Amino acid sequence: MTEAAETASAPILDIDGARATIRLNRPRHLNRLQADDLAALTKLFERIEADPAVRVLVLTGTGRAFSAGYDLNSVAERATSAVEQESGGSAFEAVVNRLEDLGVPTICRLNGGVYGGATDLALACDFRIGIDSAEMFMPAARLGLHYYKSGIMRYVSRLGADNAKKLFLTAQKIDASEMLRIGYLTAVASADTLDREVDRLATILAGNAPVAMRGMKRAINEFARGQLDGEAADRRHRDSMRGDEIKEGIKAFAEKRPPRF
Repeated sequence: MTEAAETASAPILDIDGARATIRLNRPRHLNRLQADDLAALTKLFERIEADPAVRVLVLTGTGRAFSAGYDLNSVAERATSAVEQESGGSAFEAVVNRLEDLGVPTICRLNGGVYGGATDLALACDFRIGIDSAEMFMPAARLGLHYYKSGIMRYVSRLGADNAKKLFLTAQKIDASEMLRIGYLTAVASADTLDREVDRLATILAGNAPVAMRGMKRAINEFARGQLDGEAADRRHRDSMRGDEIKEGIKAFAEKRPPRF
């Protein structure tokens, strides 16, 4: 993947056929996210959702780290804000939750270390493929920060309560092999094979039935949160049985060719 020069900027969107790529682009500060970046990410997510040609999103970073998380100075400012304390939420939490709920499947290309809130941003993606030198840690306990509840829920539902406790309560760094063992990473790749692995998975996802995937992704996320809308899931299942996608899927299977959705 071609990376931009070291000039810092808001996240960059590139669309190539069915694949969209968002790249965090503040390499000198390990792609630490600022308030403006959160607004930019929200707009980029909206553009992706509005483009029917996009079938898969890859999220990555420029340079030697994926992201160092949200700017700590902004966290400190929010800590003294009465509005923030009373609202019970944050712009960062909203962006992470929006990423998790995107209709298209998402892959986090972890080109390096992932720290703080960025660990939750990556976890909100459906798949995470990381370089073998990657590492992660969640420093909330060291900072005196009680993490927001949707992030804790994501850690617990994706990684299990014991692993969530280890990461949140000890605030210890773990390496790529441990990230893979606990299920944080979907796969580990070398620097030479990272793009090949991401491309392989992106190609598979882009070739599958988009409406069926969107509905199943929604149901899986709702199951994980303990908030399944069973009636809506049943309705999507019934609709799929008489939709155009299943007609093409069955025809392609009979003709021994890849489906064209």
